Amino acid sequence: MAKIVVIGGSFGGLTAAFELKRLLGKKADVTLISDIDKFIFIPSLPWIAMGWRKAEDITVSLKPILERKGIIFIHEAAKGVDADLSKVKTETKEIQYDYLIISTGPYLAFDEVPGLGPEKGHTECIFTLEQAERANKAWNKFLEDPGTVVTGSVQGVSCFGPPYEYAFEIDSELRRRKMRHKVPIVFVTSEPYIGHFGIGGLRNSRWIMENEFAKRDIKIIVNTAVEEIVPGEVRLKDGTKIPFKLSMFAPAMKGIPAVSHLGNPRGFIPVDGKYRYTKYKNIFVVGVAVAIAPPEQTPVPTGVPKTGYMTVKMAKTAAMTIVSDITGIAYPEENPIDVVCLMDMGNTAAIMKANPVLPPRQEATLKSGVIYKWMKTGFEKYFLWKIKHGLSGLP
Repeated sequence: MAKIVVIGGSFGGLTAAFELKRLLGKKADVTLISDIDKFIFIPSLPWIAMGWRKAEDITVSLKPILERKGIIFIHEAAKGVDADLSKVKTETKEIQYDYLIISTGPYLAFDEVPGLGPEKGHTECIFTLEQAERANKAWNKFLEDPGTVVTGSVQGVSCFGPPYEYAFEIDSELRRRKMRHKVPIVFVTSEPYIGHFGIGGLRNSRWIMENEFAKRDIKIIVNTAVEEIVPGEVRLKDGTKIPFKLSMFAPAMKGIPAVSHLGNPRGFIPVDGKYRYTKYKNIFVVGVAVAIAPPEQTPVPTGVPKTGYMTVKMAKTAAMTIVSDITGIAYPEENPIDVVCLMDMGNTAAIMKANPVLPPRQEATLKSGVIYKWMKTGFEKYFLWKIKHGLSGLP
């Protein structure tokens, strides 16, 4: 029986574990290690920050669904990987593996900009459930005494979507409360232009996003780096100082310490077209932990996003490759990774498609409309239902 260990209990880790158990059954002993005991539907975290969702609306307990599928669950943080000895170390255990899938998510590098972040800095963040809940408290306090909101992405960021959503949602909620005239909104980003998204833009994304920000009277500052953040003020490297009452910034990401030694200087791990680690053939990597080179060098450094959609596709490819190794059936066909993303815009939403994710592309689409807001809400319910029942084989 093959021993397969999966690190990570989010989109990639759960998809890989479910697929491996579904396809291999008793031929594999599947163990999932996660420091979090719940699946969190991360795309809904901006809604938590706005008070439009509660934690119980977007979370599912991992232990019951994993046990029903015959998957061993270890609720501990991975502390290290010994690739030579094929072992994963946690606080209390050493787990031997024949195959390892790394789907750890990111280390949020708040320390790279002085004053950044909710714990040791002066800005909010919405990349974890705890951060989003804290951001909601900051939002409610802000409403009692409103002022300028500054949001965006610092240099090196690869996940640009949440700050866009946050800016649009704040604008929409303030208009609903008839308070928009009291709150200047400033959007600061390391992207060379609005709508770049770290992927070289998407067809007409620049024009559409410039138009959307203009309609909402949100000031844009692009192609800029943040020097530091002090209480009540964002300081840019060009000397610009922007006062704020509320600020939320996306940080740059790195590989988590437990696996970063396997990767490049930022801890992201190189893989082949089947998401197999290039140095050890029994290790696979999916999601944020994967090293993907940017499509172009930008004046201010930006990274490539790895969305939930991309992560699930990577996980299915990695799982199928392991199944092929064990059973001898044909390997999956290698295809460039594509992406489909639904971005909330407060009172509306946008759909973005890129095939492949990096140019040149076979297909590139960006459309906005209320129908995509309904689609985003519907997808949230569908995906939570799918995870709750362990139905990774569904689309």
